[in-house]
Formats: sequence, C-alpha cells, structure tokens
Amino acid sequence: MTRPADHRPLAVFDIDGVLADVSHRLHFLDVHRWEKFFAAAHADPLLDEGAERLRAAQADHDVVYLTGRPERNRRLTETWLARVGLPTGPLFMRPDDDHRPARWVKREVLRLLAREREIAMILDDDPAVVRVLAEDGWPVELATWLPHSSTLQDAQENQGRT
Repeated sequence: MTRPADHRPLAVFDIDGVLADVSHRLHFLDVHRWEKFFAAAHADPLLDEGAERLRAAQADHDVVYLTGRPERNRRLTETWLARVGLPTGPLFMRPDDDHRPARWVKREVLRLLAREREIAMILDDDPAVVRVLAEDGWPVELATWLPHSSTLQDAQENQGRT
C-alpha cells in the first residue's frame, strides 16, 4: 500500500552524471565556455542506471531533481527530461548568480526541503557533495556509473558553475 503523495518521502536525484551523460560536452569546461557547455545538454544521452534507479524510486517516493545547473537552463533541462521519458519536476536549480561550490548549494536546498518532507534518498555523482551530505547525516549515495571527471569536479567545486 502506498501513502498519499504529500506523505511519501522524497528521492532526490542529481542530473549531470546521474541521469545525463555529460561526457560529450566536458571539453567546453577546459576553456570555460559555460554557455556552450550548458547549451549542448540537449544532446546528452540518458544514463540507463540512473533512469532505472529513478523509476524504481517512484514506486515509494516522490522524485525531485537537485542540480547545479543554473536556473537559466530550466527550459532546456525540462525539455531534455521529457524527451528521455522522465518526469520534468519538481526541479531545483542553482540561482544564476550563485557560484558557491555545489556541496553548499545542495546542502542549503536539502535543508529547506527537509522542513516540509522526509528525504529518504539522495543520489549524486559529485564526491564532494556526497561527503558533505553524508557528514550531515543525509541518506546519500555516490553514483558511480559514469566515471567522475576532474574537469567537471573543478567546475562544480571551485568555479561554482554546475
């Protein structure tokens, strides 16, 4: 028996590196071409492992996305989610002018979400995010099906861009 939607716990999924294979656009980060990096997200292949985990979570959880992508990429992200057959939201994104490391942005959003709902699982590919959230006691797991890129990690943690 499932609980009503507003009483079901949340499953929180990152997008890049968990659901979206960003490998084809990492070269833009080497030269700090942020807009080209994000604009190419429409062509990301779906990562089957992440999609399977999300679909399994939907049985007992409400799924939300928590991404370091900037807010200005909301429409592109929602369009991509719909194209690959995933729910389009709720979608929590980084404010356009927020360049803090991903671990602090995501921690802040999770604290706000936890005021209203139980957070039962978090899936992220960034080891720094996972480390901080685990230290705080969150039920977080490191997604390992796409090899983590040092270029992407630098963008997430040192440049606050994704």
